Amino acid sequence: MAKTIAFVNQKGGVGKTTSCVNLAACLQEAGAKVLVCDFDPQGNATSGFGVDKGAVFPTIYDVLISGAAVEHAIVHTKYSDVLPANKGLAGASVEMIPLDRREYRLKDALAQVEANYDFILIDCPPSLELLTLNCLCAADTVLVPVQCEYYALEGLSDLLSTVRIVKGRLNPAIALEGLLLTMYDGRTNLSLQVAEEVKRHFPGKVFATVIPRNVRLSEAPSHGKPVTAYDSSSRGAVAYRRLAEELLEKNPLPRRA
Repeated sequence: MAKTIAFVNQKGGVGKTTSCVNLAACLQEAGAKVLVCDFDPQGNATSGFGVDKGAVFPTIYDVLISGAAVEHAIVHTKYSDVLPANKGLAGASVEMIPLDRREYRLKDALAQVEANYDFILIDCPPSLELLTLNCLCAADTVLVPVQCEYYALEGLSDLLSTVRIVKGRLNPAIALEGLLLTMYDGRTNLSLQVAEEVKRHFPGKVFATVIPRNVRLSEAPSHGKPVTAYDSSSRGAVAYRRLAEELLEKNPLPRRA
């Protein structure tokens, strides 16, 4: 049975999609069976695996709204399986309002294929609305990328408050997988200060692995590849492999026959 992890932060540009795509590739490299569910209408996780988000059909939108079979929507790539998204998903939050179990549409969809995977990673949209609520209801845990910038802690308390509300009312099993420091630059006092502040506010909740600022991480999506395939020896690739190892220590893979 897959462990489902939602990558969530209502702030954009914090490395959410980058972390989802690259961690998925590193987990698969380590022997895990991984599905990435792109739940952001921008479709960046989809294109990050080299999938043409403008041409793909069906997508997660068709699964949620039209009842398309999940297994027919999944695209197999060298780096991970992908449940794709595109801009059509933008209207789904409104279209789901009158539907039964509107908060659980994604959970019900993923339940059809979760037995086929070790991990399902959900790339959430950068907002706190019905799409993100679906992600939180479908997830076992949440992983929160935190950019090492001045406003890093702003909004984190709101996000974690939302997770607590979801836990109390809709998904009692949800927990915090951890906070992931991203875009870290060890040459600046600011990155050091932000890292210390996050660890002080959330003791025991911050991954030991820190994701550095790295030009290869920025370049890889334009080539439709995770950084491990674009530049396997780059600092970004090394960091995400280390993160995968850290995650697998907490969530070991089952022994296979």
